[in-house]
Order: sequence, then C-alpha cells, then structure tokens
Amino acid sequence: MSRPRITVVGSVNLDLVATGATLPAPGETVTGAVLARHPGGKGANQALAAARLGAAVSLVARVGADPFGEAALALLRAEGVDLSGVAVDPDAGTGVALIAVARGGENQIVVAPGANAAFTPDRLAAIPQGALICQLELPVATVARAMQLATGFVALNLAPATEVPPALLARADLVVVNEGEAAFYGPRLDAAGGLVAVTLGARGARLLRAGVEIATAVPPRVTAVDATSAGDAFVGALTVALVEGRGPREALAFACAAGALAAARPGAQPSLPRRAEVEAAAGLA
Repeated sequence: MSRPRITVVGSVNLDLVATGATLPAPGETVTGAVLARHPGGKGANQALAAARLGAAVSLVARVGADPFGEAALALLRAEGVDLSGVAVDPDAGTGVALIAVARGGENQIVVAPGANAAFTPDRLAAIPQGALICQLELPVATVARAMQLATGFVALNLAPATEVPPALLARADLVVVNEGEAAFYGPRLDAAGGLVAVTLGARGARLLRAGVEIATAVPPRVTAVDATSAGDAFVGALTVALVEGRGPREALAFACAAGALAAARPGAQPSLPRRAEVEAAAGLA
C-alpha cells in the first residue's frame, strides 16, 4: 500500500488545558484544576493525526512571532510533518485555546485565533499537493481558495459550524461533522458532492452519501479522559483510510478507533494514536 500524501491547510494553536473535577457553570469559579500546555489547533491536530497514521503530511498555516509559535509546532516538527508552508505573521499572535476538561473527558473551549484569523486568501502561497484536509478555524474564504486550488481528494471538517457557500459542500469528497454540526447544516449536507461522516461520540459514526446511510461503525470501549482531539483523530484517520482505498465500513471503523483512542488520553496532540494501535483496536491488524 503506497504512502498517501496529504496537505492540511488549517489552524495552529497552543492549548492551555485546565483539568479538574467539574466544568464551571456560567458565572461560577471552579478551583483545584491542574494546568498543562499542549500544541493544538484543528489544522495542526489533523496534520499530526494523519502523519502518525502513516501519511506524508505538509501543513500550510500561520503562527505569530512569539514563543507560543514554536511551542505549538514542536510535536509536528519532531514527527516529520513538512512545515515549509507555515509562515510567521509579524502582526498577530499565535492562536491560543483555553480548554477546561472535567473528569470523564467533557470539555469547554474558548479560542483566541490570532494569526489563524489573519490567514486571508492572498496569503495562501502554497498549492495543496495530494489530498487536502481543511477545517473552519481559518477564514472561510481561505478554505474556499485552498479547495479551489486542490486537484486531489478533499476532506472538509465543518467545525466550528459556520455558514459556508454551497460550492464548498459540492467540491468536498468527504465532509465530517459531529451531531451538533449536522443539526446546524441540516438538509444542506444531503447536497454534498461526496461522502458525509457524522460522528456520534461513544456511539460511533455514520457514513452517508446523498443522505443515504452506507456504513456505520462503533468505537472500541475506552475510558474517556479528554475528548479534545477525538474529532481531529477521526478526521485524519478517515481521510488516510479513504485515500488508501479502504472501503467505507473499514475506513469508518479505522476512524472510530482512532477517535476513541485519542479520547482515552490527555492533551490534544499527545493523545493522537499511531497506526498499529488503531488497526489493532479496529480489528484490522
């Protein structure tokens, strides 16, 4: 099986994670948490997820001219992701995500996008090579431009949910949403040009084409610790599996296993699993 080539055009953040017993209600202060700092951002997470699953990955992104930038790229650099497409923005800070995680893995996330929000289409210098993965933590116009330039398979993670032009749904070979995002987009997902994957948390995922279910999968049973990057692990894994030519059911099982394994560990990027353990968990080894 040839090694898939994937370009990710997306966000880079540094995650500041406070893990405690419970999440705060509006106006409430919760103390006793433990603070950790991890590289994150949907684009960076999905790039590392795909790389750990065997793909040759390039990341196209922007960080700030600050200490957070190098910290946010450290794991990607260590694991061989091509960062030649990552530019330093002299006028904006590196994106930061403030994440509160409760016992059991439930989380709340507030993002200060910084250089991600300043990544406008005119700053997209690199043409995506191989398959393309995009999310919506960059300006939608930049995502649209990247998809327009792409010549191969295109995966679009519609997260966080926001309005997008119909052309993006029509162009994508794969659209990935969670239940909340699926409710936001509603029947528009039925008009997507390719596959639509809907993640259901511990209940697994569904894969549809033109509104018709073609596959389902249930993840392996795990004890959830931190669900921050479970969705990103799923996106990276499903894209890798489909580009490799796996069938819908096998690809979906592979992706569900990756998401479950990520949820069973703390941190966004540190939790992302490797290929052998995902194949074993999915029963594909």
